Amino acid sequence: MSARTISPVLVGRPTELALLEDALRAAEQGTPGAVLVGGEAGVGKTRLTKEFGARARAGQARVLVGGCLELGADGLPFAPFTAALRELVREISVEGVAELLPGGSASGLSRLLPEFGEPDGDISSGQARARLFELVLTLLERLSEASPVVLVIEDAHWADQSTRELVTFLIRNLGGSTRLLIVITFRTDELTRSHPLRPLLTELDRAEHVHRIELARLRRDEVTELVASILGEEGPPQIVDEIFARSEGNPLFVEALLDAGSGAELPGSLRDLLLAAVQRLPEDTQEILRVASAGGARIEHDLLSAIAGLDEMTLTRGLRPAVAANVLVVEGDGYSFRHALIREAIHDDLLPGERTRLHARYAECLSDEVPGEARAVEVAHHWFMAHSTVKALVSAWDAIGATERSLAYAESLQMASRVLELWDEVPGAAERIGATHAEVLERAVKLASDSADSELGIKLATAALKEVSDPLRVARLLELRGQLAMQIARPESLVDLREAARIAPADPPNATRARVLATLAMHLDHYADPATDAESDAAAEEALAIAEEVGEPSVLIQINLRRSWLNMFRDDDVDAALALLETARVQAEEAKAYRAVLRAMINKSDVMEAYGMHEEAADAARRGLARAEEVGLSRTSGSVLTFNLVEPLISLGRWDEALTLLEQSLRHLQPSVYRGGLCFLAGDLAVARGDLSLAADYATAARGLIGHGTVAKAQDLFPVCRVEALILLARGKPAEAFETLRPVLEERGLRNSSRYGLPALIVAATACSETGDTEALEAVRTRTSQLRVYGPVEEAHHLTFEAEAARAEGRLDKPAWEAAARAWDALNRPYDLAQALYRQAEATAAGGDRDSVAPALQRAAQLADGLGVTPLLDRINDLARRTRVSLGGSDITAEAPRLGLTPREEEVLRLVAAGRSNREIAEGLFISVKTASVHVSNILAKLGVSSRGEAAAKAHGLHLFED
Repeated sequence: MSARTISPVLVGRPTELALLEDALRAAEQGTPGAVLVGGEAGVGKTRLTKEFGARARAGQARVLVGGCLELGADGLPFAPFTAALRELVREISVEGVAELLPGGSASGLSRLLPEFGEPDGDISSGQARARLFELVLTLLERLSEASPVVLVIEDAHWADQSTRELVTFLIRNLGGSTRLLIVITFRTDELTRSHPLRPLLTELDRAEHVHRIELARLRRDEVTELVASILGEEGPPQIVDEIFARSEGNPLFVEALLDAGSGAELPGSLRDLLLAAVQRLPEDTQEILRVASAGGARIEHDLLSAIAGLDEMTLTRGLRPAVAANVLVVEGDGYSFRHALIREAIHDDLLPGERTRLHARYAECLSDEVPGEARAVEVAHHWFMAHSTVKALVSAWDAIGATERSLAYAESLQMASRVLELWDEVPGAAERIGATHAEVLERAVKLASDSADSELGIKLATAALKEVSDPLRVARLLELRGQLAMQIARPESLVDLREAARIAPADPPNATRARVLATLAMHLDHYADPATDAESDAAAEEALAIAEEVGEPSVLIQINLRRSWLNMFRDDDVDAALALLETARVQAEEAKAYRAVLRAMINKSDVMEAYGMHEEAADAARRGLARAEEVGLSRTSGSVLTFNLVEPLISLGRWDEALTLLEQSLRHLQPSVYRGGLCFLAGDLAVARGDLSLAADYATAARGLIGHGTVAKAQDLFPVCRVEALILLARGKPAEAFETLRPVLEERGLRNSSRYGLPALIVAATACSETGDTEALEAVRTRTSQLRVYGPVEEAHHLTFEAEAARAEGRLDKPAWEAAARAWDALNRPYDLAQALYRQAEATAAGGDRDSVAPALQRAAQLADGLGVTPLLDRINDLARRTRVSLGGSDITAEAPRLGLTPREEEVLRLVAAGRSNREIAEGLFISVKTASVHVSNILAKLGVSSRGEAAAKAHGLHLFED
C-alpha cells in the first residue's frame, strides 16, 4: 500500500467540473451567475471546488474562498465574507480595497474586518445594513472589471442568518456585465425539513442565472480509478470490491478504508473508521488533534499553541505527523481539518470532562486576545459549551454588542435570547452584566425589530411591559410594539402608538416623546383616513417643536419630509414643498443619515414629476442615483430613483431610453414593491406598442409584487389595475376591463389617489364607451368628483376624463378634446397629446368639418410614429383613410410595422434572420432571454410559421431587411 492517503487528481467529476467551467465562461463574457453544489458529507464538494478554483486561477480569475463555521446553534456572523475579505487584503492591501469603493473609503466594511477602521455615517440598522450589503456587491463588481471573480462559500449548511441574507442579496442583484460567479457548497444530509437553508435554496433554484449540482457517490469504475490514483498502481480486485462495498462510493470513506490497510480488521462504523486513522498517529499528535477539534474547523497556530500549552518546537514536532497523514491541512497561519467529519469524530470522542475543560481553555485564551466581533461570539460559544453558566451569560451579553456593531442583528437576538434563558440559573445576574431583566428584554425587542422578527418582538415587548413602570420606557416599548405590529398589518398597532403618545411625558421635553409622536403621525398618514388628519397634524407639530428644542435630527428630517407632502397635497404649493425637501436633505446630510438624504431626493423628483416638471424630475432622479452610488445605497434607495427616472422619460416620450433602463434594472432588482412599479411601467409601454403578451407578463409580475407591502397604496395598486384593464380593452373585453378597475372605484381610504386614480378612471370611461353601460359611467363620474385635482398634470387628466366621459355618453365633444390636447401639449407629453389629437380629429370629422381634421391627425400620426405605438397609429391611419386625409411627408402607413409586428418584434426578427440565438438577441437588445423568447414566439404566430428557420426564410423572401 502507498503511504499516500488522498488522490493527487480529481476522480469522477467531469460533468460537474464542466458545468462550473461553463458558468465561469459565461461570467467572463458578462453573464454573472451562481452554482449551488450539494452532496452528502465526504462526497467531494470541497475537492471539486478546489480543483475548479485552481483551474480558474490558472485562467487569470480571482478566486476568493470563505467557509461558514460550525459553532453549535450560534453561527459566526458573516464568517465566509470576513475570510474572503481577509484573503483579498493580503493580496491587494487595505488601500487597494478602499480604491475600489465609493469615495475611496473602506470604512463601511469595517463591520466585517477591523482592518478597515471605524464605520462612518449613520449607524441606524436599516441604512447601515443596506450600505454594508451594497458595498460588498460593489467591491465584487469593481474587482471583476480587472478580472473575473469567483467567490466560493463553503459549508452553507452552517451559515448564520446574516450570511444567508447577504448571500441572497448578492445573488438576487447579479446583473449588468459583472464578471462574477458565486459557488456555494452545502451538505444535503444536514438539511432537515426545518433547516433554515432549505427555503433559501428553493428560492434561488427559481432564478434564471442559478444552477444546482448534486454530487452523487462514485461508481464502481470510478472507485477503481480513485484507488489506483491513491496507491499509484492498480488495486487488487478483491480489495477494490471490498472498499466499494464498504464505502458505497463515498470518496472520503474510500480514502479512510485504504488508509486502514488491507491487513487490518475494518472498523464497524464510519466514526470508528475515521478515528482509526487518527489512532495510528503518535499519542502526542493525537492529543494536539483533540485540542484542535474543540476549536472548530480551523485554528490559528498561535492559539493552538496557547491552548495546548506547548512550546513552538514541541507543537511543530507533534503537528508534522498529522499534516503528513492529511488529517490536518496548513492554511495560511493556521490549520484546518481535511474534512469536517474527521474533526467531528475526534470531538465526539472526547470525554465529557475533557470536552468541558477544552472549551473553557478556549474561552479563556480567546478572552485574553484583542476583542473583536467574531471573537466575542466564539468566547460566548465556548463558555456555553463549557457549561459555565455565569461566564456563558456574561459573554453572551458582551456578544450582543459585538454582533450589533457588525450589523448581525439575528445573531445579536440569539445572544439576547441566551441571556434570558440563563437568567434564572445565575444568581445576581443583573449585577454581573450591569442590566436588569427588563433592560435585557427591551434590548431584545429592539433587536427583534432590527432583524424583522415581528412576532418574537411583539412577545418580548409584551413581557417587558409587565416589568417596566417608568413612563418613558413604557412609551418606547409601546412604540416599538406598535411598529412591529404595523409591519405585519396588525390592527392593534395604532392602539399601541396612541397609548405611547398618551403616556410619554411632555415635561421636560424629551427625544422619546418626539419620536413617539412622529411615529404616530407617520402611521396615521399611512392609513390615510381623512378623519384622523387633525390628530396626525397635532402629533407632527408637537414632535417638530420638541425636536427643535432638544435637537433630535431624525425627527426633524421625518417631519419636514411629511410637511413637504402636505404642502403639495393639501395646499397645492409646489415651491414650498420643494423648499422643505431641500431643508430635509441638508439636515440629513449633516446627520450623515444617507437613507434620509435619498428619501428627500426621491420625493423631490416625484413632486416635480407630479407637477409636470418632467425634465427637472429626470435630472433630480439622476442626481439622486449618483448620490446613492456614492453612499453605497444604489440597489435599495437607488431602485426607487430608477423608477423616478423612468417615469419622466416615459412622460417625455423618450421610450427607448426608458425601456433600456427598465430592462437593465429588472435584471438585477430583487422582488419588491419597487420592482412591481418598474413592471407596470414596462407593461404600460408594451400595451401602447401593441405587445399584449409581454404586457400581460409584466402585469402579472407587478400584481404579484405589489402585495409585498403591508398596506396597499394607490401608487402601487391603481396603475396595475389600469394596465390590466388596457390589456383587456385591447383584447375586446371591455366589461372585464371595467371590473378590473373596481378597486379604483370602491377604495376610499387611499390618500392622494387622484394622481393614480384619474388615469385609471379615464380607462374606466373608455370601457363604458365600449359597453354602453350608462349606470357604470355614472359610478365612474361619482368617483371622479370625489378626487381633488392638483397641479397641471392632474388638470390635463381631468380634462381628458371629461372628454372621454362625453364620448361614453355618445357625444364627440371637439372643444373638450381640444382643451385636453392643449394641456398635454403644454406639458410636452407626446403620447397623451397624440391620443387627444386623434380624438379631436375624430370629433372634428364627426361634426362634418373634414377640412379641419388634417392638422390634428397629421400631428398625431407624427407623434405616434415617433413613439412606435402601432395600435394608435393603426387607428390614425384608418381615420385618415376614411376622411381622405393625407398624412403628409413620408407615408406613415408604409412606415408602420410590417406583417402586424411591433417595432420591437421587427428588431427581434431582424436578428432571427441573421441567425442569432435568443441569448444573443437578448444581449443585442438589452432585454432578458425570457423576453426575447416571448418575442420570438409572438413573431412565429404572427407570421404563421412553426420555426425560426421558416421565419428567417419568410423575412428574406419578402426582402424585409436588405439594408
